[in-house]
Amino acid sequence: MAQLEHIEAIEKRLWSAADTLRANSNFAANEFFMPVMGLIFLRHAYSRYLAVKDEVVKSLPSRGGKTRALVKEDFSTRGAVFLRPKAQFDYLVGLPNSVNRAEAIIKAMESIEGDYESLQGVLPKEEYNELDNEILGQLLRKLNPEELKKMSGDVFGRIYEYFLTQFAGTKAHDGGEFFTPVSLVSFIAKVLETDSGIVLDPACGSGGMFVQSARVVERQNQNPSEKLTFYGMEKNATTIRLAKMNLAVHGLEGDIKKAITYYEDPHELVGKADFVMANPPFNVDEIDADKIKNDPRLPFGLPSVNDKGKVSNGNYVWISYFYSYLNDTGRAGFVMAAGAESAGRGDALVRQKLVETGAVDVMVSIRSNFFYTRSVPCVLWFIDRRKAGQPNDRPSAGQPSPPSPLPEGEGFGAMSEGNTPSPAGRGQGVRAANYRGGYDFTGMLKRVRELRSQQTSAETLFWELVRDRRFMGLKFRRQHQYGDYVLDFYCDSCKLAVELDGEIHESTKLHDHKRDAYLSSCGIHVLRFKNSELFVTPEKVLNTIADSLPSPYGRGGGGEGDVTPLDRRHYILMIDARNVYRKVTRKINDFSPEQEQNLLAIVWLYRGETARYKKLLAEYRKNGEDEAAAWLEERFPDAKYRDVEGLVKAVTREEIAANDWSLTPGRYVGVAETDDGDEDFAEKFAALHEELCQLNAEATKLAKKIDANFKELMG
Repeated sequence: MAQLEHIEAIEKRLWSAADTLRANSNFAANEFFMPVMGLIFLRHAYSRYLAVKDEVVKSLPSRGGKTRALVKEDFSTRGAVFLRPKAQFDYLVGLPNSVNRAEAIIKAMESIEGDYESLQGVLPKEEYNELDNEILGQLLRKLNPEELKKMSGDVFGRIYEYFLTQFAGTKAHDGGEFFTPVSLVSFIAKVLETDSGIVLDPACGSGGMFVQSARVVERQNQNPSEKLTFYGMEKNATTIRLAKMNLAVHGLEGDIKKAITYYEDPHELVGKADFVMANPPFNVDEIDADKIKNDPRLPFGLPSVNDKGKVSNGNYVWISYFYSYLNDTGRAGFVMAAGAESAGRGDALVRQKLVETGAVDVMVSIRSNFFYTRSVPCVLWFIDRRKAGQPNDRPSAGQPSPPSPLPEGEGFGAMSEGNTPSPAGRGQGVRAANYRGGYDFTGMLKRVRELRSQQTSAETLFWELVRDRRFMGLKFRRQHQYGDYVLDFYCDSCKLAVELDGEIHESTKLHDHKRDAYLSSCGIHVLRFKNSELFVTPEKVLNTIADSLPSPYGRGGGGEGDVTPLDRRHYILMIDARNVYRKVTRKINDFSPEQEQNLLAIVWLYRGETARYKKLLAEYRKNGEDEAAAWLEERFPDAKYRDVEGLVKAVTREEIAANDWSLTPGRYVGVAETDDGDEDFAEKFAALHEELCQLNAEATKLAKKIDANFKELMG
């Protein structure tokens, strides 16, 4: 903790020095912004270079007493940037006043860009020509204090983030909206557990989502560059430069494209992302509805459209896009304006359809003033499509939309004679909206009985392994009819189909693929095994099935001592965290590390991960953080999830349907007993007054806009 406080003191001192230099120059904050961030990047690159250089040199091969020269690849594998001698920070700091520092810095940047394709055209260069030579010298020296040279770890990575934070507060670039507060991004990454796969941010700003997701992997002592692949979209070219520098300064790389995400999808990742993380622009009302009406990223249709042909509010365009990018087991976490979770009209219909998928997992209300440029409160949304892939097996108040239609050429018309179910009172092979109440399945049920009597040897073996709940207590059915299909083996509680394929399936792969895609659209997870796999490695087959099962059936990873959690298919976790915060300044709030961890611990309990919860309590006690431990123990005394008035409630889909499909946590959790603590009344009153003034200003702006629209409407 002392080390952390020391680093925080250095951060503040460096910022103060840089800001003082800016104030004593002729430059505005937006003009000083990129040159300073460029030097922070150089300084950190040099820090990482020195950290691994000795190790690299020792590993270099030699012949005849000669050791080969250092190359870029020596450093890339160790998460560092290769720096040629004149690109190293000590060289730049040591330049005398007689040397043109701007020219030297530009050459240093060009040297790095020449070695790293991902940074070409990204690093600031010409901006340094606008700065006084003496100012540049002072800035270089200020960013190179002796105490920093002795520190280990990602110190300058922290400093880079700190400078981004401070520049956001001054609105030095893009109104400060390029930056999402670290405490929110960190919490999102930890809830999602971004451990491996594709990470997409469709509104990536300065890349903070990527950095925090990488830290999840680092905490597991693994290399993020090997586990995660980053894709981003951003409309502002300067912000893209910031994001690529932010990635590089943390030893990461990503594919970030310039795009207006409403209309463009350069990465073509619909249905492919493992994680989607974002803090999109709030309440945008200028999206052209005609341009996006057929976009495949809108699975729930367009939200409300106004008389001008614009989407009335873009929040649900973003939400739909985030959902559509996820693969069948993907998870999303994003920041959204408060109010979106209960918006009416067309937005409400989109929200209803989203809730009906079963994918909405956790909602967290955040109080105002977490952002540096926006005083309004926000809500964190978490979507888990793996959870949605195990749909409710009991009726809900609002029935989900019917499953996707069968692929062309599949179903009734494609089935062999004698197996085709006929709609009662209709012609042979005619389809209707659903399968129930009007279809005669006599032919198919007869076929089911025939198949059961003609089981292959592999099917007989598998049935002996799973019948009578022998496998993990799960009830499997054999030759189970589902819609137009007969499944080899089916577990309804897990919505899992197991198919055993003989040699004939080598010629029916296209048919099988279409069939599996249809079943997946209905929420059925399909596992296929060759007959030979079951005979040769039955244990491997059973392990694969066990690993694929959702919590609470599968292994899930909670650890020894975990309890059976709530069946998350039936619930959405609502957390009202508006009373969980610390004041950073009179204008800014955030989470303390303990507050962030305790909110995360609530999610663990909801998931049944009691072992992680108990380990956290033990760490708190060991480190003397008794207050943080007591906060959890008071609310969850049995180390099990329970609803806590005013803080958290697991809400059923029926409750949500009865409340107009609202996802506002405060609507469900109730009101906690208030404890004002020791906060100074005058300070609190001043903050409330300031917030009121900001809200009044926003209300005035909105009133003028409404008045203008009304006058235009009336001609």
